[in-house]
Amino acid sequence: MFGLLLLAGVTVVFVTGLLSYAAYNPDLGNDTTPDKGLLGFYLFDWPTHPAWLYRLTQGVHVTLGVVLVPVLLAKLWSVIPKLFDWPPVRSPAQALERLSLLLLVGGAIFEFVTGILNIQLFYVFPGSFYSLHFYGAWVFIAAFVAHVALKIGRMTRALRSRRLRDELRTDLSHTRPEPPDPDGLVPAEPAAPTMTRRGALGMVGAGSLVLFALTVGQSLGGPLRRTALLAPRNRNPGSGPNGFQINRTAAAVGIAAADVDTTWRLVVRGDDRELSLTRAQVLNLPQHTSALPIACVEGWSTEDQQWSGVRLAVLAALVGPPDVANVLVESVQQTGSFRSAVLRDNQIRDPRSLLALRVNGAELSLDHGYPARVIVPANPGVNNTKWVAALTFRT
Repeated sequence: MFGLLLLAGVTVVFVTGLLSYAAYNPDLGNDTTPDKGLLGFYLFDWPTHPAWLYRLTQGVHVTLGVVLVPVLLAKLWSVIPKLFDWPPVRSPAQALERLSLLLLVGGAIFEFVTGILNIQLFYVFPGSFYSLHFYGAWVFIAAFVAHVALKIGRMTRALRSRRLRDELRTDLSHTRPEPPDPDGLVPAEPAAPTMTRRGALGMVGAGSLVLFALTVGQSLGGPLRRTALLAPRNRNPGSGPNGFQINRTAAAVGIAAADVDTTWRLVVRGDDRELSLTRAQVLNLPQHTSALPIACVEGWSTEDQQWSGVRLAVLAALVGPPDVANVLVESVQQTGSFRSAVLRDNQIRDPRSLLALRVNGAELSLDHGYPARVIVPANPGVNNTKWVAALTFRT
């Protein structure tokens, strides 16, 4: 049963993880050639409809990953004798199986641990989390697929050998050990059981349910947000128009008020034209409003906020031809990750994509990106660049 739950759950976590990478397309070396490289088959133009798409896929990825932790631990507990089998290698076939187990168990632990550290904003990685988690996922999923291929027949036979309903009705006095198995996971002389199979499933299920309750609120929002105790805390700046969650504060990335005072200019470049605009001049351009959430890779998201500003398509038209392929967005931020982002043509053309100057009827706060920030539907939060300094539209 634990294996079946992991088979379904890990598959969903892996697919939604790939969708996350497709959404923000990190610099993994796969999109530098015309065919986007070996692993670039899924680096498609991330859609902007519906606006809550990334909020859904990343919320499922993070919440389900956390919920599966008790199931993973229970599964590892059930096969501990196999991990310490001695002698470690008896034949070439067994050597290959143990190598796949090493990659499977090591990969699972690596992916779950790094993912949980990331959603807690605890970056202790010897490099980029995104690259490590990405390539680790491919190593793990290769071992996972091989293991499933080897064990799917045995798992199917085991599930058919007895009825789940009967097992859930069996009390402790009628619980019997498993019969001997060819893998040597059952002790030769098992002690009397101290827990029913129903109890084991219930304990793991209760653990997963508790983790679900302590996590899901960061994605669903509303009253449940207060129950998301496993989400990063103290990220809400208070009440008011700018009183919604912040990932990186201005102080945390070295942005001071002097960096975005009246001397700030927005540089807009095209192939052969460049403009330098004051904030007043940007405000004099046609203003539009979009109701969009912010959704981040850590799994948290906000409800829709009312953003006001200039459409990216309008800014593109000021300096270039209509066939713009992408835009490089650069921030005033000088150090740290995600100082810049590249948005694709479909994101530029969407009328809801803005260089936002106001939110919920008020000026942007410094922590929310004053004097201007990008907001794009279904876009990962890290690509909605704050403290924008320059937009370079390219054909």
